[in-house]
Amino acid sequence: MYSINEITASELGQKMTRNPDRFRLIDIRTPAETSQGVIPGAELIPMYLIPLHMNHWHKEKRTIVLYCRSGARSAQLCAYLAVQGDEIDVLNLRGGVIDWAREGQVLGRPGEAGINA
Repeated sequence: MYSINEITASELGQKMTRNPDRFRLIDIRTPAETSQGVIPGAELIPMYLIPLHMNHWHKEKRTIVLYCRSGARSAQLCAYLAVQGDEIDVLNLRGGVIDWAREGQVLGRPGEAGINA
């Protein structure tokens, strides 16, 4: 079993405040789920499309943070990426967007400034 690296919502919020360009946020939820709110600055790439995008991530200079509703699917995806053998700097947002909202962090809507649909 491959271990995955995780970050909490409060850690991510603090680090993004200090250095927002350090992270590339990717929301892997479905369009129906993202309509309920997304983390500002996130890219919306449904989970099933990730294999089409991951080939470019090994060149990424930023840390990729994957998240879903609760952190379960994004954790599975982090494990999948670890199995692929690529040296991709990827973190799972522990607790997903649920914990992000619980921490009082801002959520936006797809199509708003800073949300890349």
